[in-house]
Amino acid sequence: MCMHPAVSVASLSKTYATGFEALKRVNLEIRRGEIFALLGPNGAGKTTLINIICGIVTPSAGRVSVCGHDIIADYRAARSMIGLVPQELHTDAFESVWGTTSFSRGLFGKAPDSGHIARVLKQLSLWDRKDSKIMTLSGGMKRRLLIAKALAHEPQVLFLDEPTAGVDVRLRQDMWQLVRSLRASGVTIILTTHYIEEAEDMADRIGVINHGDLILVEDKTELMRKLGKKQLIIHLPRKLDAVPGKLAAHRLVLNDGGGSLVYNYDTQGERTGITALLADLRDAGIRFRDLETRQSSLEDIFVDLVKP
Repeated sequence: MCMHPAVSVASLSKTYATGFEALKRVNLEIRRGEIFALLGPNGAGKTTLINIICGIVTPSAGRVSVCGHDIIADYRAARSMIGLVPQELHTDAFESVWGTTSFSRGLFGKAPDSGHIARVLKQLSLWDRKDSKIMTLSGGMKRRLLIAKALAHEPQVLFLDEPTAGVDVRLRQDMWQLVRSLRASGVTIILTTHYIEEAEDMADRIGVINHGDLILVEDKTELMRKLGKKQLIIHLPRKLDAVPGKLAAHRLVLNDGGGSLVYNYDTQGERTGITALLADLRDAGIRFRDLETRQSSLEDIFVDLVKP
């Protein structure tokens, strides 16, 4: 069992031969047994960071260790701790499900263990296809096979790079159930996803990377508390052409073609200002037919963080 932080990254930088700076002095510590979501727009540096930790790309500067093993000085031990589920399937189409999963275990010098391979395939609903050639599998089965291959050598740290891209809703739910069970068994999960609602649902902590800078690492609940906003939507019985001048101090936004007013307020402030707003609406002669509140999502926060 890993007694050190699952992943420790110190002053990590990567500049490619073209001069492109993909990572800029990134510092990050991922705790054992957590689900950590790494978010960022395309080209932000997510895949470069994962590939360096997994030993696929060489860093320009900095240090990385996995469960206390330096990824360069102690490469074999570090890499044996890691399972990587890539976006694309790169394997022999004529190989069997059982054969390719067993081979993946052997690549890490692990002794054959048919019991473990069987458990993994059953857990991923691949047992009935264990003797099938990979070329005969559906897209969803191939995605599950990638996970089986990554779990074959019993890693302590599992990287999931866009694991549910292009898969149906049912398979997505099955995969997240598996991820939760892996976390419960002590495996650390690091995932990237374009489905930000998945990160909101699954992750313990969130990291946001943009232009090679790790701009934020925060517990999910704390992030939602600190950066989340609430909106009060005031639905009007008659449309307005403009926000009355008397209400300018509240910075209302006219929405729905003039059919509603939107008021943004800070949930952490001592006062929300709603009482004063409602009094000013009454004084301005504006009636409303309904009030609605909305809490910003992780996606709203993410968009605000990475917008140009």
